[in-house]
Amino acid sequence: MRKAWRSPRWVLLDLIHRCNHLRSFNQIHAHLLTSTLVTNDLVITQVANFFGKRVTDLHYPCNFLKQFDWSFTSFPCNLFISGYASSQLPRFAILIYRWTFRNGFVPDVYTIPAVLKSCAKFCGIAEVRQFHSVTSKTGLLCDIYVQNSLVHVYSICGDTVGAGKVFDDMLVRDVVSWTGLISGYVKAGLFDDAIALFLKMDVERNVATFVSVLGACGKLGCLNFGKGIHGLVLKSLYGKESVVCNAVLDMYMKCASVTDARQMFDEMPEKDMISWTSMISGLVQCQCPKESLDLFCQIQGSGFEPDGIILTSVLSACANLGLLDYGRWVHEYIDRSSIKWDVQIGTALVDMYAKCGCTEMAQHIFDGMPTRNIRTWNAYIGGLAINGYGQEALKQFEALIESGTRPNEVTFLAVFTACCHSGLVDEGRRYFNEMTSPCYNVSPLLEHYGCMVDLFCRAGLVVEAMELIKTMPMPPDVQILGALLSACNTYGNVGFSKEMLKTLQNFEYQDSGIYVLLSNLYATNKKWAEVKSVRRLMKQKGISKAPGSSLIRVDGKSHEFLVGDNSHPQSGDIYVLLNILANQIYFEGHTHTLS
Repeated sequence: MRKAWRSPRWVLLDLIHRCNHLRSFNQIHAHLLTSTLVTNDLVITQVANFFGKRVTDLHYPCNFLKQFDWSFTSFPCNLFISGYASSQLPRFAILIYRWTFRNGFVPDVYTIPAVLKSCAKFCGIAEVRQFHSVTSKTGLLCDIYVQNSLVHVYSICGDTVGAGKVFDDMLVRDVVSWTGLISGYVKAGLFDDAIALFLKMDVERNVATFVSVLGACGKLGCLNFGKGIHGLVLKSLYGKESVVCNAVLDMYMKCASVTDARQMFDEMPEKDMISWTSMISGLVQCQCPKESLDLFCQIQGSGFEPDGIILTSVLSACANLGLLDYGRWVHEYIDRSSIKWDVQIGTALVDMYAKCGCTEMAQHIFDGMPTRNIRTWNAYIGGLAINGYGQEALKQFEALIESGTRPNEVTFLAVFTACCHSGLVDEGRRYFNEMTSPCYNVSPLLEHYGCMVDLFCRAGLVVEAMELIKTMPMPPDVQILGALLSACNTYGNVGFSKEMLKTLQNFEYQDSGIYVLLSNLYATNKKWAEVKSVRRLMKQKGISKAPGSSLIRVDGKSHEFLVGDNSHPQSGDIYVLLNILANQIYFEGHTHTLS
């Protein structure tokens, strides 16, 4: 073994491997020529790797290739093309191909896939079509390796029609052919087509096939079909593959099936960072922030270091729960662990501090961010809005416009929230009218109508709120009905209550709030028969008033308390302490606080 490493070949290979400059390579090249090792396959491979990483002048690789007889072997040319295709200069692969072709090189079944790989790196669909034509003229199109490469590169470039045409013309298809088109459909957002093609497969699926179709199921929210795919995975050889398990987990989370996702997570033989990220981020997206924080505490003892994606999700959970202290700890953890700040982490911190009421800290982070996107602006404007800084929120909206950033639906929702919380009726009307103008061209959603109805109702403009509801292209939801009923309770207008009762009878949601509001409205106006009708309707629908609740985190664990609930294991101690505090308050004379 020691003698082998002393041979000139291994010495030169090691020198090429460690070479960092073209000047040094020229000296090595001279030794290669004098030692006749220039045609050695290992040497050519090492040289191709060097050129792909270090050389940005086409003259040098072309000059090196002149030494070979291409009619005898295509290996050097293919290797150089492949080397540049995998490098940061993929277009050089095409330039080398064209130069060698002009100088008599004849491509083979290994050349075209290498060139197509370079096209995929920069999505060069025009070049793909040119090389597709080359394969037809040279007779290489009948090779399945070339055909699969074309299907893949067309899919990568977003041309599913071109990929489908190549696929349809194939006389023989293997799993790579099917998977290439399925993944192309998924990438293009054609999820139904991906699932339909999966069902037509007449070959055994592989890992990539299952991952692609599970992604399609998740995007469509097809839980039942996704469970069927999961069953096929368990019957296959890939049931314990980490990448497949992660795809199943992600599918369940995207379908909002938290129970199935948690079971999958708990049963995984090995969990990696993707597993933890999918679970924690998915819980936040599925409105389970408390559970996501509990899982975040577990990852810290698992040996994995949470990355920026997980920490962004954790900050969102803190924002949703109003856990300022925990959010500050995450902020300190980011700084202490030297995790690189990006626009996502900065936006999550702005959102967390704003939703927790620390608008000054939110402003400090916002002002210090070198780059912002529309989500950053939305988080800051929305935070100002919910904290009652309506005028400042509108000022920041104008700053957003001046920055050249285009507002979206969420931006206008934040603006209307600002107007609503600060009683800015005229401003709300103006922005609502501007929203659909050609300048912004944003169609109002149910949430936007809800904010405007709430704005009018808070200002006592119940009639105007009713007129706006009549123009809505969709039926009102519980928030809109609740705002109207609250306004009627405040201003004593019950002229539409019979119509409201008819609406409630056909209402799809099981929300108790609006029924209670309507019942209270009738009771205030001594309409006892209507009160009984509402209560009877609630009983028929199986609706009961949701109990109030509070949430607190102690030692990294969340504790939720419901009104009248004694299920907590320390409830006895808690009530003893509450009685002590209540008695102390009473003896100090603060009896009104006990009412």
